[in-house]
Amino acid sequence: MTTSAITGRAIRNPILGGFHPDPSILRVGSDYFIATSTFEWYPGVRIHHSTNLVDWRPMGGALNERRLLDLTGAGDSNGVWAPSLSYHDGLFHLLYADVATFAGGYWDPQNYLVTGPTPTGPWSDPVVLHGRGFDASLFHDEDGTTWMLSMVADWRPGRNRFAGISIQRYDREARRLVGPEHTIFQGTEAAYTEAPNLYRKDGYYYLVTAEGGTSWEHQVTVARSSNLLGPYLADPAGPMLTSYGHPSLPLQKAGHGSLVRTPAGQWYLAHLVARPYTPLGRCVLGRETAIQEVTWNEAGWPRIADGLPAETVPAPRGVTVAEVRPVSSEESEDDDFDEPALGVNWSTLRRPASPDWIDLATRPSFLRIRGGQSPMGRQRPSLVARRLVSARCEFQAVMEFTPRNYRQLAGITAYYNSRNWYFLHVTADDDGTPVVDLLACDSGRVAVVPGVRRALDGDRLALRLRFEGPQLHFSYAREHGTWTPAGPALDATTLSDEYAAQVADGEPAAWGFTGAFVGLWVQDLGAEGAYADFDSASYKADL
Repeated sequence: MTTSAITGRAIRNPILGGFHPDPSILRVGSDYFIATSTFEWYPGVRIHHSTNLVDWRPMGGALNERRLLDLTGAGDSNGVWAPSLSYHDGLFHLLYADVATFAGGYWDPQNYLVTGPTPTGPWSDPVVLHGRGFDASLFHDEDGTTWMLSMVADWRPGRNRFAGISIQRYDREARRLVGPEHTIFQGTEAAYTEAPNLYRKDGYYYLVTAEGGTSWEHQVTVARSSNLLGPYLADPAGPMLTSYGHPSLPLQKAGHGSLVRTPAGQWYLAHLVARPYTPLGRCVLGRETAIQEVTWNEAGWPRIADGLPAETVPAPRGVTVAEVRPVSSEESEDDDFDEPALGVNWSTLRRPASPDWIDLATRPSFLRIRGGQSPMGRQRPSLVARRLVSARCEFQAVMEFTPRNYRQLAGITAYYNSRNWYFLHVTADDDGTPVVDLLACDSGRVAVVPGVRRALDGDRLALRLRFEGPQLHFSYAREHGTWTPAGPALDATTLSDEYAAQVADGEPAAWGFTGAFVGLWVQDLGAEGAYADFDSASYKADL
């Protein structure tokens, strides 16, 4: 009897809570890795590791320097979409797209490939590949060839913008695409065919795609062919997995999946889900990652029980699962900033955590953040944040900051994108007096929350925010003192994918792909050298 059978502890979905969409799962030996999308946040492409598919450890991000990824000017929900992590000839291959726009039916999805000895590098210089579509992946065939797949984007008015799945050979030695492009699948009536992943089993090539769009109608579609280049026949039974039509399910938006086979020969699907606060309501936590067990029927098609996402899934045979579930650092962490670099759960917005604005050395055991642009600036923001992984959680920080004028602000934020955020901060009044205040940005409109502004004495302050489901509460205190509420309960659901998305005349004017963050924000709107020192920061999720 295996340890997992003795303890009975199973996979609990989502396995990666909070903003962890578009999972690419990979097994190398007894190790499993998942790569997920990061959009406008550094490090690009977040990586997690497991040895049992049950417990997952964050390894941080893969693309942590501008040599590998330049997000300067990236729009909200642009940047890194749907990475693909694969392994061949002793090297990890990381394929990713940097998507530049939504406007007018164009995406400008430039694809890049890097290779390295581990799933976090060090990485080679990027190979620039085609830009004709996003959600690209690599397939390493049994004959030693490697192929690149992607959706095909068609910008032409009146055409299907999701024009099918294409494949082209990639020459690993020459590090370039060779030979003709082949369109191998044009999807089903569900439309929006994207996210191709290819697998070989029992004489068939199985093409796993996402269809139906990224919201409630999302699904996983499987097609197969006995030939690499097709034709591919979609499973006549319909989607392999979807939540569509079942609004009461806690896991919604099920789609965008990739398969993995265990050493014991079992199959699992890692896929995207979301957890709305109300049926088909807003998803503050963004799009998350779940896993389902896969079986194969007599006709050779992969099946998930009832075709629906389950919250509890049996662990694989032959794995070791501790009786007590370990608490991930993504769920509970105290950071006193004693290390020489930011921890794996911190992300930075649109620019890497470089010494020109992130300083952990000048004042030991403090994080000094040098101020950056306004919330609307897309070149040099100074925001250090972490993902919200639970509907109920608390974030605190202790800050030292001496503002010289109203152009200098520092504090904590609950943040979705440049158009939707809350910011509890310290700044200076017109006479130079330090004050605490609270700003709210709703769909790009910035307002002061009434009744919060108060003069301060001293430069050290504790700041706190707490999510209580759809409500958000801010407060502040002198260190070890009594907490003072900062404003009324605020609407947390404005920090959601659904609220951020805006469509005008049938075209996406804004999109929402990232989920909510909490973090440390310093603004120096006059470029006058302002900085803030953070002595500590803590995050605690109620699970």
